[in-house]
Amino acid sequence: MNTKQIIKRARGFAKPYRITDGKGFRLKDVDPGDTMHLGSEDKPRAKEALAIGIEALAELQDMLYAQDRWSVLLVFQAMDAAGKDGTIKHVMSGVNPQGCQVYSFKAPSAEDLDHDFLWRCMRYVPERGRIGIFNRSYYEETLVVRVHREFLERQTLPPELVTKNIWTERFQDIRSYERYLARSGTVILKFFLHVSKKEQKKRFLERLDNPEKNWKFSANDIKERAFWNDYMDAYEDTIRNTAAPEAPWYVVPADNKWFTRVVVAAAIIEALDSLGLHYPKVSKEKLKELRAAKRVLLGGKES
Repeated sequence: MNTKQIIKRARGFAKPYRITDGKGFRLKDVDPGDTMHLGSEDKPRAKEALAIGIEALAELQDMLYAQDRWSVLLVFQAMDAAGKDGTIKHVMSGVNPQGCQVYSFKAPSAEDLDHDFLWRCMRYVPERGRIGIFNRSYYEETLVVRVHREFLERQTLPPELVTKNIWTERFQDIRSYERYLARSGTVILKFFLHVSKKEQKKRFLERLDNPEKNWKFSANDIKERAFWNDYMDAYEDTIRNTAAPEAPWYVVPADNKWFTRVVVAAAIIEALDSLGLHYPKVSKEKLKELRAAKRVLLGGKES
């Protein structure tokens, strides 16, 4: 399979799940168990396609790094056990570590809470030539903080600013910020790994039954599960209000990890390909310098 074929196939996997206009979006319209036309018998072929895609992604990332013009920000959001860590690990496995940065955002620190809600993430936006990955992000402010109002109270905002419009205002701030990043050369892709409540339960039980996975389980996971419907409403509203052509959301079915990884890889490959990446052209002066260096090395006239 050549590069053009890989890109064409990537478009086919990514497009059905890309949202650039949230108007009318409904989370229920995306089946967490969807695998498009692929069945369980296609799983080996999907894994092979992913491996080929990872090779293509590594090549594109190398050109991104060499060209040093664009940066890429990948945002991952999901409910617990949806597979964020595994997806990041598998999809980015072939990328040069020098050109990739991963940041996981946990509960905000006291310092974070003394700043605006975008501050802690803004510090880690990738520089040109690099891919930045946010494992959770500023979107926690319209998700977990919205579901748990007490988290908002800890931010000690002036009372007159905490109105019924605060979520609408935060959506506006996020859209403006992402538009600013896009205009500065940062390509933004946002992924919501959409796992079903049934599949989450299955994965939680696996963590409890498998000693090697016990460390992944937290009692808080069960507490958060009780707020499932609230989270789904928050995700739907967030995606509806922040999907844009310059910062699309991908609502990726996550009940089948192998399929999730294929879709995520496809979306990244398609986005990088759209940038017209290439290795920098060497000037005539630089070529002369290179030829001179080669003559020195071949002639053995090193100092």
